[in-house]
Amino acid sequence: MTRDVLSSKEGVGTHEVVPFVKDDLPPKAAIPWSRYRFMQKVAIPWAFILPILLLHALVVLLPAIQGVYYSFTEWSGFGAAEFIGLENFRRIFFEDADYGRALGNNLLWMVFFMTVPFAMALFAASFLSRVKTGGIIYRMLLFLPYVIPSVVVASIWRYLLSPRFGIGAQLSNIGIQGFDVAFLGRTDTALVSIAFADNWHFWGFLMVLFLTAMQAIPTDLYDAAKVDGANRWQEFWNVTLPGIRPTVFFMLMMVMIWSFLVFEYVWLLTQGGPGGASEVLGVVIFKNAFRRFDAGYAAAQGMTISFFASIIVLIYLYLRKRGWDI
Repeated sequence: MTRDVLSSKEGVGTHEVVPFVKDDLPPKAAIPWSRYRFMQKVAIPWAFILPILLLHALVVLLPAIQGVYYSFTEWSGFGAAEFIGLENFRRIFFEDADYGRALGNNLLWMVFFMTVPFAMALFAASFLSRVKTGGIIYRMLLFLPYVIPSVVVASIWRYLLSPRFGIGAQLSNIGIQGFDVAFLGRTDTALVSIAFADNWHFWGFLMVLFLTAMQAIPTDLYDAAKVDGANRWQEFWNVTLPGIRPTVFFMLMMVMIWSFLVFEYVWLLTQGGPGGASEVLGVVIFKNAFRRFDAGYAAAQGMTISFFASIIVLIYLYLRKRGWDI
């Protein structure tokens, strides 16, 4: 830095350039650069994130490590655990018929929720995306079931599916026969009925996500499609679906994972009955841990759910690494 000093000599104005030195500044206490960098880059960020990490370790990491350990033990949930190696996993895959039936029900649940709610949500979102007046009201009405507590939803549908008071009984009263049956009490309809009730509260959530993604698609793409003579179906297939593909694939992955974690609606409506027809892995694990006091075996069953979820995530990450737009 320099400063100009004006001096007069022989009546002619000249500028003399005088160096500007730091000594001209008022003295101040300077923090060493290394200490300042350490405070800004290390100490302060860790001071904010450390409480969250400690809480995560306490409520997530530590129980997860304990679950892995107990999966290799015979443990009732009380007292000391006896290490038995892979015996629990051998029992799961080669002896336990209940586990196989529950896993099959989880896979059926997955197929249902990867098709029915997605089709309903895409159909509703594609129409609502073009609604200009009152669209927020329709969105709120369709999303409302998702925020209703599961206990309330289960109680409503238990009454609606009742053969004495529900929808089937009312249809029978007006002459439409064949629907006044105990849907939750039959082995061939129990699981589908529970999935139907769960879907009633869930599909609106998907609809809102898809609608948000559709509204982010540039309108120029739709204008270009109209100029090319595309109809509504062609616009949806060639413009809308590619535009929301990352959202759809991500939610497909999440639904696949959630399908192995389903528990509350099955437990609230049937507790896995009748005769185990609606049992899923979550219900089997709960019964083993808290009714049969076989917590070590239940931990091993829980580990298999984590394994299935990890496979799904790894497939998703592999496809992204291969360049898939998901």
